[in-house]
Amino acid sequence: MVKTIGLFGGTFDPVHNGHIAIAQSFLQSKIIKELWILLTPYPPHKNDRDHTSYSIRLKMLETAFSNVKKTKILTIENELPQPSYSINTIKYLKQSHPDIMFYFCIGEDNLAHFHNWKSYSEILDEVKLLVVGRPKSDHSKVDTKILEKTIFVEHQPIAVSSSEIKDKLVLNESVQELLPPKVLDIIHDQSLYKSQS
Repeated sequence: MVKTIGLFGGTFDPVHNGHIAIAQSFLQSKIIKELWILLTPYPPHKNDRDHTSYSIRLKMLETAFSNVKKTKILTIENELPQPSYSINTIKYLKQSHPDIMFYFCIGEDNLAHFHNWKSYSEILDEVKLLVVGRPKSDHSKVDTKILEKTIFVEHQPIAVSSSEIKDKLVLNESVQELLPPKVLDIIHDQSLYKSQS
């Protein structure tokens, strides 16, 4: 029987409870046996001051998912030639693991813009998309070619984003309910997301 793996990428700056809920929805779908979480480097045009270092984001990610079964953190996108494009990662992993069927896991917000991704048609030739979203969402503006390669996974989103967390931390507002406690410990220990002024 072919092993099925989901690939779920992001910058995770910082990783939060919404990311964990999405990962659990992918796994609960029973379509995949495991979820491989890909920590993405930042695009070259981003300034160093705009983001947290790869090593600290990796530490936060490993901490957040340490108790989530059937997940694995991969740093492959930091090791492959830059800039990091999803199509390159997918092709590399398929060549390295010919016995695995991969699904590319994204959020519903990304589906609406998927046609703007580099080599998106090639991605669809390589993998099916697994998309978390609300069952009754309107996908009429999404290209038919994309929808034909998309499987929707039921998910109740948690209203949280990484940018919201950063904004709250700059204002010294509580983010305790939005993050795993040990991730919050790292943020405090490293004095992350403080105002640059």
